[in-house]
Amino acid sequence: MILTKIFFLILIIICIFFYILYVWNFSLILLVIFTVLPVVMFITTLITKHLIKTDFAVQSKTTPKNSAFPVQLCVTNRSIFPVGKAEAHIEYYNIFNNQINEFELLFPIQARNTQRITFQINSRYCGILKIRSAYINIYDPLRIFRFRTGKNISAEIAVMPEIHDVSGSIVYTDRENEESSVFSENKAGDDPSEIFDLRDYTEGDKINRIHWKLSSKRDEFIVKDYSLPVDVPCMLFINLKCYEDSEYTLPVFDTLVETLMSISQFLIENERIHTIVYYNATLKEFSEITVTSEEILASAVHNLILSVNDNLYCELPERYFQINSNISLSSFTFITSVPGTPVLHYIEENIDADIRNAVIVVKSPESAVEVCGGFSELNTIPVVIGRITQSVRDIEL
Repeated sequence: MILTKIFFLILIIICIFFYILYVWNFSLILLVIFTVLPVVMFITTLITKHLIKTDFAVQSKTTPKNSAFPVQLCVTNRSIFPVGKAEAHIEYYNIFNNQINEFELLFPIQARNTQRITFQINSRYCGILKIRSAYINIYDPLRIFRFRTGKNISAEIAVMPEIHDVSGSIVYTDRENEESSVFSENKAGDDPSEIFDLRDYTEGDKINRIHWKLSSKRDEFIVKDYSLPVDVPCMLFINLKCYEDSEYTLPVFDTLVETLMSISQFLIENERIHTIVYYNATLKEFSEITVTSEEILASAVHNLILSVNDNLYCELPERYFQINSNISLSSFTFITSVPGTPVLHYIEENIDADIRNAVIVVKSPESAVEVCGGFSELNTIPVVIGRITQSVRDIEL
């Protein structure tokens, strides 16, 4: 572009000398044309700059991680002047780290039209992916002038985590929600408030479970199987605070959320209604979500990701326990990335639960050894980054 300006300047100088040396009208016309043309290019391009509108269009506000999704850069030119060359500098990054990816797009813009440029990006980790137009340069037809527009236009996409297989076990205790009316459709239990099934008597069945009225009609003993309540007090508490601002911040956050989602999915598959608790930085309070289906789980994780600030601020979990000091649970699972926190001792000593788990995300297998043990009534389960399935395969819930 500098060479073009120098070239035009030389042409104008030549035209001036041509006008001085020759008295013909042609020399004057030539001088006027080469003098006025850059001014016209400047004015028309400046007008076009102020009549250009830029925006991003995405098909969905959510996308799975490691999956490319299309994004459209929409540039609307409301002026009557076309732009032969425009270049957009695009940046995208996960707001939980500082690694910025960038590339450029080259395209023309028609007059009184919208130019849509489609590109694809993906993310290795879950979180909030921010796509931003750092700037868009537009050029006049002669490439003499360049104007910058479309600065800091952005869009955000929630990148959803993946679910990993969990091969743990469900422990059925005597604790249950007394007001519950939700029972298992696949397993019998000991709740006499609802009959799960009727079957023939077998040796060892309790006498008080014989359905006498039906047995008298069929001349054989029929036994009642009671129902199994699935709305037992079960809680997953995730501490989203990452105290280390480094290359591990994003992998740790990713593993935290995927561990939560995988354990929750395992509970759903085993008909165990449960509550997810996390600190909502947007609302500045702890959020509680009762999960009964995969749809509710997906919505809960989506809201969780959107609620996190880019500085990963999280209120201390002890504050929630102090406010809710009378909770009584069948199982309690605390998911965190901070092994040396006093909250683990607080959970062991103060949380009323038949099963207490502390799932701790660590960087490496060597770090996993350091967090094992040390508690008599708290099961510490280290989860190495990216190795969720093998880390929580023996978890009891």
